Amino acid sequence: MKKSKINWQKILSYFVIITLVSTIVFLVFAINKAPTVADPNQPFIRVKSDYALMLSQCILGVVAMLLPGMLEHKLRIEIPSNMLILYTIFLYSAIYLGEVKSFYYNISNWDNILHTFSGAMIGALGFSIVTLLNKTEEVPMNLSPLFVALFSFCFAVTLGVVWEFYEFTFDGLLGLNMQKFALENGTQLIGRAALTDTMIDLFVDAVGALIISIIGYISLKYNKGWIEKLQVRVRK
Repeated sequence: MKKSKINWQKILSYFVIITLVSTIVFLVFAINKAPTVADPNQPFIRVKSDYALMLSQCILGVVAMLLPGMLEHKLRIEIPSNMLILYTIFLYSAIYLGEVKSFYYNISNWDNILHTFSGAMIGALGFSIVTLLNKTEEVPMNLSPLFVALFSFCFAVTLGVVWEFYEFTFDGLLGLNMQKFALENGTQLIGRAALTDTMIDLFVDAVGALIISIIGYISLKYNKGWIEKLQVRVRK
């Protein structure tokens, strides 16, 4: 009898979901005990707004983890295991390690690395969307690899901008610090320094999108099969 193959993607997904759910439970209790305003004598003690940010991110993380399965069932699509693994690692790195474990503050360029990675991943998703449309009978098109690559680049950069809109909005509504306009001790940055995080995020989003767009163009133009390993497919 053949041994059943270990599904690392499912194991990784369960691990991340359990981690996020247990963190949510902890944060619900921690937010009630946290001070409202930072104590100048204890600048690194987390306050309610810090826990509110972590709680909102973890809740969104759980929803994001469940989203691919719901989309596969609803839209009858198949998301490659490789893409799901990258997606899961990204969510864990951004939400749990980045926010809960303070990697954004303690690890140099952690945010930049993740934004570059997300730009590339969303760019790969852009290839999936345009090629799915290109191959359906309802939308008869014959698009060149250059157009597909350009669409994917623009798609990824646009979603990067939308994400910054989201961060800016909820920073204002909930008093969060997703755009890192303040230091971990609560000191607010001013002028160009306050804009640096947002602009660098957009820049590295574009870099990641450009890299995957070039790879995707070469893959489609010369039938390399690289980008196809990350592409979403319609179930037959």
